[in-house]
Amino acid sequence: MSGDDLVAQRLRKLAELRQWCEPYGRAFPRTPAAEICEGQQGVRAAGRVLSLRLHGKSAFFDLHDWSGKIQVYVKKPELSEELLLLFDRIDIGDIVGVEGDAFRTRTGELTIHARHLRILSKSLRPLPEKWHGLRDRELRFRKRYLDLVMRTESRQTFIARARAIHALREFLVARGFIEVETPMMQPIPGGAEARPFVTHHNALGIDLYLRIAPELYLKRLLVGGFEKVFEINRNFRNEGISPLHNPEFTMLELYEAYGDCASIMNLTEALISHVAREVLGTLRISYNGADIDLSPPWRRLKWEDALAAAGVSDWRDVTQVRTAAADFIHELPEAAGTGQFELLDHLFARKVQPGLTSPTFVVEYPKATSPLAKSTPQCEEMVERFELFIGGIELANAYSELNDPQEQRARFEAEVRTGGSGRPKVVDEEYLEALEYGMPPAGGLGVGIDRLVMLLTGATSIREVVLFPLLRPRQ
Repeated sequence: MSGDDLVAQRLRKLAELRQWCEPYGRAFPRTPAAEICEGQQGVRAAGRVLSLRLHGKSAFFDLHDWSGKIQVYVKKPELSEELLLLFDRIDIGDIVGVEGDAFRTRTGELTIHARHLRILSKSLRPLPEKWHGLRDRELRFRKRYLDLVMRTESRQTFIARARAIHALREFLVARGFIEVETPMMQPIPGGAEARPFVTHHNALGIDLYLRIAPELYLKRLLVGGFEKVFEINRNFRNEGISPLHNPEFTMLELYEAYGDCASIMNLTEALISHVAREVLGTLRISYNGADIDLSPPWRRLKWEDALAAAGVSDWRDVTQVRTAAADFIHELPEAAGTGQFELLDHLFARKVQPGLTSPTFVVEYPKATSPLAKSTPQCEEMVERFELFIGGIELANAYSELNDPQEQRARFEAEVRTGGSGRPKVVDEEYLEALEYGMPPAGGLGVGIDRLVMLLTGATSIREVVLFPLLRPRQ
């Protein structure tokens, strides 16, 4: 039978049901499937029918809710005429409520012997066939609701995501951090190098930008006297889509007054270890075929040393950098850029990052790539910054915050002169004015929550851990 024929058949059943009952029912207080116990009398359960087995005058069907599934047994001669008519119009996919007594079958399966049935939502479209219907990954992302109905793995991924975010909050609040909210529409897009999305505010008559990072607003709170703040925020970057990039993504960003890059490094080890324990119950994980131990302390690797091992002994030598990138520079899209620091980023991503499987802090980056970070005491052109890599994925970025307003102005002005990156480059006078009132020394951290969930669940694409990833519209 074709899909259209099945829909037509279900529409006929719906019309028949409407003659004596409400096929889109009302509230149905019930016990979750996982909490039902053998011997319970008059127990009520509700969920989606995902299998239906007819045996002459009796039938079994599996009722699934968020907690799990329970088998339901129906003996047709026991049903009233009305309930029998209702039962005969139940299809796989319908949402049904039942009431009866819980017992175990001869095979030991917990089952409800149903005395009463109620249809709560008639499904008009047949679900995909269990084993073959959702192999198309894009279909799973586009119709996430079906993915969640049909695949236990998908449901478990998003339960893990919720638990990870809860564990992040729990950890930070226990250490005295305050959760805050900052603007998602900003007059100046700052805090990161990324192309922003532009929107327009009609009442004010101005263009605004969806934030690429909350950094400059969170640091204003340090000026205001908040000493430990964090935000679990949505950021928007108008750039490419890849297994590690979605234009709309979730980040944890936090700032700790009187801290620095080193103290934030210790905090990061403790934070991610805590989340892994809470979500997985272990610090030993498997990702992309590699066994990874998250037990602190984690490896520290200088950025310069990492590049030297990849064949760039002097990153300041532009000719050497271009020579090292010669084998792939012709493959880069025009938008990627081929300046010195852009090529260094590509070199690192291709020749260093894939080997950073065990947790590794890559430390001390050039000031030219980190305009909001404080320089190291040893070398003015390097900054106190780290990026965290686990399983070959960049997971976090942190630094000692630059709190010198004159130095920050000089760096903003240098950015305006050089341009690039697609982000409008202007001097953020309001942020500089806040710094001029005095911001305490501080450490800041950003953690990609989507990527953290990928690591914890074994997902190799960010779209697996985002409920509704951005997709090209269907033609």
